This record gives sequence, structure tokens and C-alpha cells, in this order.
Amino acid sequence: MSISTSTVLASDPVHTDTYSVNAENSKVEWFAEKVTGKHNGEVQVKSGKIANNHGKLTGMVTMDMTSIIVTDLEGKYKTKLENHLKSEDFFSVEEFGTATFNITGIEPLKNASEGGENFKISGDLTIKGITNPISFPANIQFSGTGMTAKGTMVIDRSKFNVRYGSPSFFADIGDKAIYDEFKLKFDLNASK
Repeated sequence: MSISTSTVLASDPVHTDTYSVNAENSKVEWFAEKVTGKHNGEVQVKSGKIANNHGKLTGMVTMDMTSIIVTDLEGKYKTKLENHLKSEDFFSVEEFGTATFNITGIEPLKNASEGGENFKISGDLTIKGITNPISFPANIQFSGTGMTAKGTMVIDRSKFNVRYGSPSFFADIGDKAIYDEFKLKFDLNASK
């Protein structure tokens, strides 16, 4: 007995929905702490595409590192910190104008609560041309022709050669230390 190609294709359909991230309706906030305080701000989403093949997500989101702003300061202190973050001490935005997150997979979280984090997202994060794997919980929702993804990444900047004020590289830095871990809180909106 033989099985025709058309029978196999009919019983095993392949269907992928592709969503484009709406940069204007998406938000990425950053939060960093040091021994003597903390700062926060935003970075703009530049672009993104996410493919959903029967619950298997892949895709990429690109952030515009030249858009880094500080939201907890004003005036000259705000400008000074923004310029410092864009410099070679931190993210070298003239050379590395974008950072990317390449989604490699998701898996459902057990005991997910309504409206809470329901998936673990895994992927490759690239900052300053250096790529490292990262996983984090998120809330992903699909509705009609749209999708949303909300969550928080905890990133170890020392893995991306962001050394300024890092106790991992400067043992005697004392109370001038800036902690290696910082957070990116994202709220992405995308549509087909």
C-alpha cells in the first residue's frame, strides 16, 4: 500500500502566522542599580518579526541603542548619563547601533496564572556584537490578528563586555560599583 504526497500534506498542514512588531506601540524600559543608587530609562524598538508555527515561536526583535534615554533624571545630569551610556564605557552606540534578541523557542510554564507569565522564552541576545543565550518568563497572548509579549529579562552586562564600574573587572571599586545585572522590561505589540 502506498501513501500519496497529497494525503500526507492534507493530514499534516504547515501553517505559520507572521507578526510584525509595531515599534510605536511597543516599549522597552531598562533598570540598573549601583551601590549608591539606581537609574532607569527606555530604549526604542526598531523592528521585529515573530513567526508562530502551531505554537512554536521564532523571530527577532531589534532595539535602537542610539535611542537610549534616562527617565529618572532631568537637565544636565540626564544628558550626561545618556551620553555616558552611549559611549565606549557602556554600549558603544556609534559602532553598535542596534541590539537584537533572536527567539529560538518557547515552552509553557506550569501553574501559569490568568494574566501572569505563561511561557518561558529562550533566545540569543546580541549586545555590542557579542551573543549570549538567555531565557526568561513572559506573558504571551494571541487575539485575532494581534499578539502581545510582556516580560522582564535579567541581563549580566559583563558577558557583553560592558565593563564600566563592574565589580567583576575592578575588584577595588568599592562604593562606586555598578552592579553587573540590569533588567529590560518589555511590552511588545505585534500584528499580522
